[in-house]
Amino acid sequence: MAPLDFLNHLLNFIAPAFAVGFLCALLGRVGQRPAGKRLAWWAQGAVNFVVGVVVLAAGLFFFGQDGRMATYAALVVACGTSQWIVSGGWRR
Repeated sequence: MAPLDFLNHLLNFIAPAFAVGFLCALLGRVGQRPAGKRLAWWAQGAVNFVVGVVVLAAGLFFFGQDGRMATYAALVVACGTSQWIVSGGWRR
């Protein structure tokens, strides 16, 4: 596989984690009350992104292929849980 093909596959593999992670971070601020000490939206998105990539890699390892709906469902649940923890929702 050529290096550009590998890069294309890698970017397409992590794209769902990027989209879901940063959308969770941006939309998570809509219903929150202003808090004194909270991570910036881009830091929350980065944490969600890393969690999402780990979930996608685990789904690839477990199922032997990517793109399974169970993996995407786990991605949404993991990013939502990560956003809830990072934003301090568990303290309320």
